[in-house]
Amino acid sequence: MKLKRLIPLFGVLMVLALSSCQKREDVASELPKKWTAWQAVTGSLTISEGDTLQLTKTRFELIAKGVRLNGDYTINKADSTLSFTYDLKPLLTQIDSVAYVVKNNHPEVLYYKNGHEITRVDEKGLHSERVVKQFKVKKSTTESLVFSDDKATYSFGYKVQIKEGNMSLKSLLRGLIGILVLTGILFLMSSNRKAINWKLVVGGILFQLVFAVLVLKVPLVASIFDYISNFFVEVLDFTKRGALFVFGDKLMDTSSMGFIFAFQILPTILFFSALTSIFYYLGILQKIVYGLSWLMGKVMKMSGAENLSTSANIFLGQTEAPLMIKHFLPKMNRSEMLCIMVGGMANTAGGVLAAYVGFLGGDDPSQQLFFAKHLLAASIMSAPATIVISKMLIPQTEPIDEKLELNEEKLGTNLLEAISNGTQDGLKLAVNVAAMLIVFIALTYMVNRMLYTVGSWTSLNAWLAGISGGQYKELSLQALFAYPCSIIAYAMGVCKEDMLYVGQLLGEKTVINEFNAYISMGGMKAQNVFHEQKSVIMSTYILSGFANFASIGIQIGGIGALAPNKRSMLSELGIKALIGGTIASLFTATLVGMLI
Repeated sequence: MKLKRLIPLFGVLMVLALSSCQKREDVASELPKKWTAWQAVTGSLTISEGDTLQLTKTRFELIAKGVRLNGDYTINKADSTLSFTYDLKPLLTQIDSVAYVVKNNHPEVLYYKNGHEITRVDEKGLHSERVVKQFKVKKSTTESLVFSDDKATYSFGYKVQIKEGNMSLKSLLRGLIGILVLTGILFLMSSNRKAINWKLVVGGILFQLVFAVLVLKVPLVASIFDYISNFFVEVLDFTKRGALFVFGDKLMDTSSMGFIFAFQILPTILFFSALTSIFYYLGILQKIVYGLSWLMGKVMKMSGAENLSTSANIFLGQTEAPLMIKHFLPKMNRSEMLCIMVGGMANTAGGVLAAYVGFLGGDDPSQQLFFAKHLLAASIMSAPATIVISKMLIPQTEPIDEKLELNEEKLGTNLLEAISNGTQDGLKLAVNVAAMLIVFIALTYMVNRMLYTVGSWTSLNAWLAGISGGQYKELSLQALFAYPCSIIAYAMGVCKEDMLYVGQLLGEKTVINEFNAYISMGGMKAQNVFHEQKSVIMSTYILSGFANFASIGIQIGGIGALAPNKRSMLSELGIKALIGGTIASLFTATLVGMLI
C-alpha cells in the first residue's frame, strides 16, 4: 500500500474516533469516590502523596498523616467552587496556651492559638470551632480532581483496582475481533495475497497464544518465568551499586532528588550491554538463540537465517542480531530481508528492556518484577509475530534453506575485551537514547506550540477541549495521535475509557520513539488515569519494540553496512517494515488482552 493511500484512511479513522468519543461529565457528577493524592502539598490543608479524600454525595473525609478530617462539602457548578465545612478539634491544630476558668460556678478549659480561642472543654464536653474552607476546582474528570486556594494546588487521582487475569467471554471475543482486524490489514497490504501460507499464519498465532497461556495461566510456568524476570530486577540493583559509586548517594536518592533519567535509567543500558557481551563470548547466548530457532522452525517453515536473526532479536538490538547471520545477508531475497527488518522493529534489546523495567517499576521491587515479566514475554512473543506478519506482507515464493548456521565470530579475543567492547557499545546506545530523547521531546514541544497557535486562531482548542471533556485542552501532537490510533486500540480490546490514552501512546511510539511513549505511560500511571489494569498491561506490550521512523534509518545504515548490495532494498522496505513491526506489537498485546 502506497503512503498516499494511507492519507484518506487516516481521515476516516479520525472521523470515526471523534464520533465514538463521548463528552465527559464535569465537576459534580464525578466527585463522589475515593481519591488519592499524587503529590505532596503544604497549604491550608497539609497532604502527602498517597493520602486519601473520600467523597460521598454530601460528606467528605480526608485521611492525611494519620489524621482524619471529616464534615460536609458543597460544589457550586456555576463558578466551580468547592467548599469543605468541618469542626476544628484540638488534635487537628497546634495550641500555644491553655487557660482554666470558672464561669457561673462551672469550670472550663480554654485552648488558644495566637490569642484566638480554638476550642473549650466544659461539663457538656468538647466544643469545636466551625471552619469553612473554599477552593477553586481547576480540573475534574473521571480520573483526576485538582483544586486550589491562594496558597497551594491540590492534585488527586482515581484508580479502579482490577485484578490481573480475569479472563471472560467478552475479553476473548474482543481479542478475536482484534486479531481479525489486524490480519485483515496485513491481507490488504500483502504484495501477493494468493501466495500467503495460511498454515504458517495460524501456526504462528497459536504459538504466541500458547506461550501467553503458559506464562499467564499455568502456575508452574508462571513461577519459572517470574524467576527469570527476577534476574532483570537483580540487574537493576547491581547497576545501582555501580552508579552509586560514580554519582554518589545524593544524586541516586530518588526520595530527595526525584527521578533523574540520566542517573536512574542510562546506567542500566551500560551494564546490561556488557553482560550480554559476556554471555555472547561464553557461547551461552548462541545456544539459547539456537534452541529458540529450532523450536520456531518446527512450528513455522522458514529459512534458518531468518529464524536465527528473529530469535536473536529477543536479546539483541536491530543492528546487532543480523551479525549472527551476516554471511547470509548478501544473498537474501525481499521476503527474507523484510523478516529481518520487522524482527528488528518488533523486538526489544535486552539492555533497553532492563531500562524499561527500571523506569516503569520505579523503586518498587514488586512493580519491577511485574513489568519485567510482561516485557520479557512481549519480547519473546514478538518473534513468531514477526514471522507471521512479514510472510503475510511479502510471502515467501522462492526455495528456502532451513539449515541453522550461526556466525561463530567472537566479540573479543578474551573475556575482558568482550566486557570492554560491550561497555563501549552500551555507552554508544545510552548516549544515543539520551540524545534522541532530548531532540525529539524538544521537537514535540516546538510542534505543540505551533499547533496551539493554530488551534487558537481556528477555535480548534476550545472545540477539542469540549469533545474530549477536558482531556485535551488544546490542539497537540498527543491529541492528533490519540484519535485515529484509539480506533485500533478499541478494536484490540482496550476499554472505551482508556482508548484515547492507549491511542496516544501508540502514536507517540511510532512517530517519536518508544522511550518517549514509555515516559508518557509512566506519567499516566503515576496520575492513575487508566480505568483498567488491562490497559496498562496491553500498553506495555504495544510499546515494546523499536518500530518508529528513526529505526528505518538505523537499519539502512546498520544492516546496509553488513550487506552493501542490499541498501536499495532496505530503503524500499523501510515503511513496510515499520508497519510490520508495529502490528507485531499489536498482535502480542491483543493476544495477552484476551487472557486478562
